[in-house]
Amino acid sequence: MMTAKEKEVIQAIEEQELFTFAQYDPEAAERTGYSDYSYWRSTIRVFLRNKTAVFLLILMTSLVAFTFIQPYLPGQKDPIKIHIDPNTGLQLRNHPPDKEFWFGTNSIGQDLWARLWSGTRTSLLIAIIVGIWEIVFGTFVGAIWGYVRPLEAFLTEAYNVISNIPTTIILMLIAYILRPSFQTMIIAMCATGWLGMARFVRNQIVIIRDREYNLASRCLGTPTGRIIVKNLLPYLVSVMVMRVALSIPGTIGWEVFLTYIGLGLPLNIPSLGNLLNEGRRVMMAPALRYQLFFPAVVLSVITVSFYVLGNAFADASDPRNHF
Repeated sequence: MMTAKEKEVIQAIEEQELFTFAQYDPEAAERTGYSDYSYWRSTIRVFLRNKTAVFLLILMTSLVAFTFIQPYLPGQKDPIKIHIDPNTGLQLRNHPPDKEFWFGTNSIGQDLWARLWSGTRTSLLIAIIVGIWEIVFGTFVGAIWGYVRPLEAFLTEAYNVISNIPTTIILMLIAYILRPSFQTMIIAMCATGWLGMARFVRNQIVIIRDREYNLASRCLGTPTGRIIVKNLLPYLVSVMVMRVALSIPGTIGWEVFLTYIGLGLPLNIPSLGNLLNEGRRVMMAPALRYQLFFPAVVLSVITVSFYVLGNAFADASDPRNHF
């Protein structure tokens, strides 16, 4: 049996082996904590985990790229040229798809393959221009509306007046008053396209405008514009991108609707709206349904892809989903 003194000696030896005195280290004192976290890198990493969104992103990138390079490929036909049947000397009307006309021809002998990609290019261009206007003008109005308190009441009333008029009525009136053209379509879409973005940005800024760092910036005399650009808008970039992604199929849908009611682009400018309207007229004939099928497939791919991509990006941009 060990005596109490021997146990104390053994315990002291064990403590000396377990613990050592820390020495002062100047380099360690200056060393600070480090984190390699990056918001955008984490957002991209979470987005890439969504295999469906990645597939649709590749699909949409390929479709958009092909849409814009298609006219420069060899053997492409003019989308507005009317082809003549060499045997009869008449228009090559409703010619079924074959090796020469991959998607057939329409009721006046125009190549549907060329018209489909030209119409997709036109509709995408309208949607992109309207989307840029929405994010620029809508964000500007929403930021002023939410941060500059003296203008809040005026902008609220202006928004209420404009938003209470049905969007369909506004689009129809502008398209009816102005001459049908590419520019008219863009003006009609831009007239109301910014409302949703402005209200969204305003609501988000109201939530964060009175946080401590913004109050400190105002006390230090920081200009209002700098506070909005540096302190507020960076928090909203991801959700604004998501809303623009969702607005693109919505804009194409409005273009299709205006064309359907006869207020869209003229027939000499191919668009998805014109193609769907032409296909609708002959869809009761089984042999001619291909004129509706091809543009409907392209429109469906664009709409579904942008919708899924917008929602996937919204989920990926949420810091709570980062790891």
